[in-house]
Amino acid sequence: MIPLGVIEKHGQQLPLGTDVYTAREVSRRAAEKEYCIIFPYFFAGQIFEAKQQPGTIAYSSDLLFKLLDETCREIARNGIKKIILVNGHGGNTAWLQYFCQIQLESQRDYAVYFTTPSVSQDVQRQITELRKTTVGGHADEVETSAMLAIRPDLVKMDRATSESGENLNRLQHLPNGLYLGIRWYSQYPNHYAGDARHANARIGELSIEGRAQTLANMIKAVKEDNVTISLQNEFFKDALNPLETKAR
Repeated sequence: MIPLGVIEKHGQQLPLGTDVYTAREVSRRAAEKEYCIIFPYFFAGQIFEAKQQPGTIAYSSDLLFKLLDETCREIARNGIKKIILVNGHGGNTAWLQYFCQIQLESQRDYAVYFTTPSVSQDVQRQITELRKTTVGGHADEVETSAMLAIRPDLVKMDRATSESGENLNRLQHLPNGLYLGIRWYSQYPNHYAGDARHANARIGELSIEGRAQTLANMIKAVKEDNVTISLQNEFFKDALNPLETKAR
């Protein structure tokens, strides 16, 4: 597994590496349930939308792709043929989905899987019952609670209200269905979405442990998967001569 985060502002109350810490902890707990090798801290993520905030480390897009690609290739060269990208940062999602798509660009002898682990419906219900707020998305009540559960020494709760996490909706004049890179900034220029005042370690423990259990189940499924690499080999063979591809 490669737990992926990013270095970015998380309100005023959380450390810049929050996503790295949480992705790593979810992966660690999952590996205790279903053994898996965990790659060291991977903090190179997509975060161009927060370049206006201090503390943002926004590597160039070509470096991001190359670093992750060569990491996967090196892991495979060392004999590990199934790699799970475990995402802990929302801004990585589209990038990692595309990264998985370009695995079909050229033949390789390993498979890359991608997930952003979520909690089960039962755990989500418990979290909802404990929450005092209903909005969020970044450095909010749940994410702050997660850090209170795993690294309370890095959380400064007295700063949770020093900036607003309100959605400013500055592009609400545009119809739904249009995507813009500037949309997040139009909503949350403080790079804080929600209200973390009521964060507590109980919510955080439910969130971290719930995601770890989901990930453990995925690890088990990947271990048992004997189809993906076979399909890749079939695909690359057919791709060499498309006119000879047989209907299946």
